[in-house]
Amino acid sequence: MAGAASKSLRQDIDHVSLGNEEWNPWEADEKNEQIASQQRYENNIKMIKNARSHLEQTNLRVQIWGKAAIGLYLWQHIFDGHLEPADVTAPWREESQKAGKTYFSFITGPSVVPGYFSVEAENVVLVLNGREKAKITYATQWLHYAQTLIQTHKIQHVAVVLLGNEQCNNEWIQPYLKRHGGFVNLLFVTYDYALVNEEDIFQWPLGVATYRNFPVVEPSWSMLHDPRSYLCNFLGTVYKNSSRETLMEILKQDGLDKLCWIAAREQWQPQETNESFKNYQDALLQSDLTLCPVGINTECYRIYEACSYGSLPVIEDVMTPGDCGNSSMYHSAPLQLLKTMGAPFIFIKNWKELPAVLEKEEKMSLQEKIQRRKKLIEWYQNFKAWMRQKFVNTLENSFLPSDKG
Repeated sequence: MAGAASKSLRQDIDHVSLGNEEWNPWEADEKNEQIASQQRYENNIKMIKNARSHLEQTNLRVQIWGKAAIGLYLWQHIFDGHLEPADVTAPWREESQKAGKTYFSFITGPSVVPGYFSVEAENVVLVLNGREKAKITYATQWLHYAQTLIQTHKIQHVAVVLLGNEQCNNEWIQPYLKRHGGFVNLLFVTYDYALVNEEDIFQWPLGVATYRNFPVVEPSWSMLHDPRSYLCNFLGTVYKNSSRETLMEILKQDGLDKLCWIAAREQWQPQETNESFKNYQDALLQSDLTLCPVGINTECYRIYEACSYGSLPVIEDVMTPGDCGNSSMYHSAPLQLLKTMGAPFIFIKNWKELPAVLEKEEKMSLQEKIQRRKKLIEWYQNFKAWMRQKFVNTLENSFLPSDKG
C-alpha cells in the first residue's frame, strides 16, 4: 500500500512542469549521487593505495635487545607485551608487536650474546645497566658491538634505554652519543639526570623491580573496593643515620606503628625469598598508603609497585647527594618526570609531617578511599600508556626519513 502511494505521488510530481521544462527532482539527485558515489569510491581507492604505499615507506622495524632487567619493565609493563617462553629463567625469550607505525621485536635472556643472534632490524634499542662499574664494562661491550654493526651498515640507528647511576654519574655514555661524535641517536635514562633535554636525552621511569620478578598486576574488584587492614606500610632496609631512622622513631613515638605494617631490616637483600616477596605484596595490597623514604636516590621501585596495588605513595620529596637535579627542561627535581605527569601522590619534606597525614587518613571514609584508589590506578595506567606513546613517537621522529623537503 505504502509502495503504491509513493508511486502515485511520484507520478503526480513527474507531471508538475516548471515553465516549459518537466521537473524531476529525483533524476538530478540520482545522477549527482551516482557521480558523488563514484568519486568517493575512486578517492577511497586512491586513499587506500596512498596509505599502503605510505605505510610501506614509513613502516619501521625495531629490535629491542633487553640486556638489563629494566627492559622487562619497558616490554611487559609499558608495552603490555608478553614473552615466550613464560619461564623467567629461560636462556632466550622473545615476542613482537606493532605500535604506531613501528613493528617491535624484543629479545632477552643470557643467550642474547653479541654476534650470536640474528640482527633482524635496521633500528636497535639497547637496554643497558649503567648503575656501577662492572655493569658499565658489560654495557660498553654491547655498545661496541652496536658500533661495529653501524660501521658495517648492518643497522642504521641506535637508541639506548639506560638504568642510570643512582647519583646520576653517567658521563661514561656521553662519548657514544651522536651529539658528541658517537652513533647513539637517543638516550632514555632513569633518575633526574641534569642533561635531559627532550631532544636526544629523555628521562625514563625506574619502574618496578622486574629483577625480583615483580608482576604486571591486573586491578581486581576487591583491590579497589575492599577495606584495607593497615593505614600504611614500610618494608625495607633502615640505614644508619638516614631519614629512615627518623621515620621509624616517629612511627614508634606516636604508636603509629600499630596502625601500619612495618618490617624493618638493617641490611639490604637483593634476592627476595618467596615468603618475603609474598609478604611485601600483601603489605601493598593491605595498606592505604605506602611510605617511600629516600634511599641512595629519591626514586625507588616501591613507588611504582605501590601504584600497581592502588596503595598511595607517600614520598619524601628531598634531593639526595650526587649529581642528579633539575635539567634545562624541568625544574621540579626530584621525581620531575612523575611530577610533570601529575602523579597524585602525597609529597612531604620531612617525616615529622607523617602523623598529620595519618590522622587525616583515619578520618577518610571507605568511599573516599575507593575513589582515590581508582584515581591512582587509572593515573598509573595512563602514565604507562603515555610513556609508551612518547617512546614510539620519539623513535619514529628520529628514525623515520623526514617528509620535509
